[in-house]
Amino acid sequence: MRRLHSFALAFSALLGLFVGGWAYIAPQSFYDSFPGVLGSWVSVDGPYNEHLIRDVGAMYLALAAASVGGLIWRSAVVFRVLGLAWSLFGGLHFAYHAGHLEHMSPASAVGEMVALGISLALGIVLLIPERSSTRERSAPAHDR
Repeated sequence: MRRLHSFALAFSALLGLFVGGWAYIAPQSFYDSFPGVLGSWVSVDGPYNEHLIRDVGAMYLALAAASVGGLIWRSAVVFRVLGLAWSLFGGLHFAYHAGHLEHMSPASAVGEMVALGISLALGIVLLIPERSSTRERSAPAHDR
């Protein structure tokens, strides 16, 4: 299970660095064309606000930094805490966008929901407890 947790953290970190870096470094470009090849998901949802876009970028970068830290200091507690953070953000983010698809083309709406669903699923994976090894399960409680 630790490999799955590490994969989820690594993918979350890459996602956070990509989205956060783009939004923070080039907010107008992010607003005009995110996610790029799949269409433009941000500009169709309201007027440009540089402050808001940069704040979103900073938040994604902070989650990415925490995920990188989780890859360095691997432990069940670290995985759970990052799982809580990514799942809460992912769930709220998914819920907002699921309720605001009317301004998007069907292809963009599906793409957005799939991308946000994957992001949420990565956080949920981090909440799954590790299975005990055979040795740990067979050892007496006082030896654990």
